[in-house]
Amino acid sequence: MTRLAQTEGLTDVQREILSTVRDFVDKEILPVATELEHRDEYPTQIVEGLKELGVFGLMIPEEYGGLGESLLTYALTVEEIARGWMSVSGIINTHFIVAYMLKQHGTQEQKDYFLPKMAAGEIRGAFSMSEPALGSDVSAISSKGVRDGDDYVLNGQKMWLTNGGSSTLVAVLCRTDEGHPEGTAPHKSMTTFLVEKEAGFGEVRPGLTIPGKIDKMGYKGVDTTELIMDGLRIPADRVLGGQTGRGFYHMMDGVEVGRVNVAARGCGVAQRAFELGVSYAQQRHTFGKPIAQHQAIQFKLAEMATKVEAAHAMMVNAARKKDSGQRNDLEAGMAKYLASEYCKEVVEDAFRIHGGYGFSKEYEIERLYREAPMLLIGEGTAEIQKMIIGRRLLEEYRIQG
Repeated sequence: MTRLAQTEGLTDVQREILSTVRDFVDKEILPVATELEHRDEYPTQIVEGLKELGVFGLMIPEEYGGLGESLLTYALTVEEIARGWMSVSGIINTHFIVAYMLKQHGTQEQKDYFLPKMAAGEIRGAFSMSEPALGSDVSAISSKGVRDGDDYVLNGQKMWLTNGGSSTLVAVLCRTDEGHPEGTAPHKSMTTFLVEKEAGFGEVRPGLTIPGKIDKMGYKGVDTTELIMDGLRIPADRVLGGQTGRGFYHMMDGVEVGRVNVAARGCGVAQRAFELGVSYAQQRHTFGKPIAQHQAIQFKLAEMATKVEAAHAMMVNAARKKDSGQRNDLEAGMAKYLASEYCKEVVEDAFRIHGGYGFSKEYEIERLYREAPMLLIGEGTAEIQKMIIGRRLLEEYRIQG
């Protein structure tokens, strides 16, 4: 275990989980990650290994077959996995968000049905909020669910669906006007539907099509897709929580813990970039000595390590705040913003340390250089985080009178 990014106050169980995951990353992920990423190949064997370790049920309560661990344990696990290959942490993240939403907001029947299968990895989750013309404006959602007898009929197009092909359960946010008169605030007329489907592409159930993978600059291996609903019929008992009009709150709660997850991913990628940079700097010689002995490189390494430490500390603070039952949108926004920005900077510095070799696909840093930008966008852009942070600060420091 390295000196950087240590977490004080962990239990023996937490330390054992993290040690097991790190060992798995070192032996099963790092040796194959770059090859699989270059082929844009789904990491089936890695995912099966994580299922055996119980990672898919890490935060699902023990009564449903999970490990019942905290958000902090989960975030630190994600940090380790992202250190190996960020795409694998993305596969876990969307599953985790749906399981969290079910645990927090699902009916008892929904929890009893879905959570045991999700803990075992038999059902794999994805969540769908964004749309082609949506961007960060969630209130502009146009996908719609209309009541028809005992069912809802869903129509619309969704975008940027992580695990779109490999998942078998998607939490989909749609507009539902039923019971919400004209003039109701947009966020109060949205509903989350639990949509079960077959894994794969094409028409995965009547009225539901997953067209295929979106070809991306980085974040490969994990499938990112569209989702098209055309007369998709969903039973009314698959409305999350059994009540319409609560979907926006469900999704924002999920995204809030998702932001801690993205911060953890940024920490993991930054740690790996630092490891690659500090290792290469001791092996590469110029002017008769290792480049690590040049002051300019030592300055870079010092800055990189400090950023790794700072991002990790903020991520841990945000997770612990949520675990304590307190509101953590300020801390989660700060952690996500700082960790993603610092990740980009640490990766770029490691890339610079590698010089021309960093541009070669033979070196791992090339993969990290293409992966880091996704964290600047996922679960809300830097600009969105700053809006959240600014509003919360004004609430906390409002002038009285």
